Amino acid sequence: MTNTPSNDQSFDTSSEQLTLIEQLKQVELFNGRAAMLGIVIGIVVEGLTGFGIAHQIGLGALFDGYAACRTQFLPFCF
Repeated sequence: MTNTPSNDQSFDTSSEQLTLIEQLKQVELFNGRAAMLGIVIGIVVEGLTGFGIAHQIGLGALFDGYAACRTQFLPFCF
């Protein structure tokens, strides 16, 4: 009779783990789809405006070289 509570407890733990794994799969699927959608939107906007994705999110100065040197984002100049 003492084995029954431990078996029930391990069953609850394994069912909780399966539930968490299922939720994790759903969340990761959503994150992957959101990332793909974001990249596609960024590429489309780049094609329409000519500004790269770094410029769209405000990090263009870090990749421009001269602007990065002038604003002292980088310790060296190109």
